[in-house]
Amino acid sequence: MNARDESLTEAHIADLVRRFYGKAAADPELQAIFDAAIDDWDAHHRIVENFWSHALLQTDRYHGTPYPVHARLRLKLEHFDRWLALFRETAVEALPAEAAGRAIAKAEQMAEGFKHGMFFDYNPVKSC
Repeated sequence: MNARDESLTEAHIADLVRRFYGKAAADPELQAIFDAAIDDWDAHHRIVENFWSHALLQTDRYHGTPYPVHARLRLKLEHFDRWLALFRETAVEALPAEAAGRAIAKAEQMAEGFKHGMFFDYNPVKSC
């Protein structure tokens, strides 16, 4: 499904979340992290759908911050690159173009914040 010409709906967000986690849970670089962290995929999908509904549609479905949950995981810097690659790909597939751009920008912003918080020696390379 490529929903580029439709306005963003909750169904788009649900599709994004389920497609993304289907890919991420089967990914050789990420699978072990998800296997160790998630024992109820339906509950996880609902939480993440609520997050993206709040972020993209300004609903009141999510409260809090995702950082503490992610900070407890055994993540390496390279996991963020893979996560973002899969997320970008899936956002373009599942969301209308403008919403995909906003979702990708939010995911990139979050990843940078997580990396700064989780890796003391993180020093991003800035292009000129």
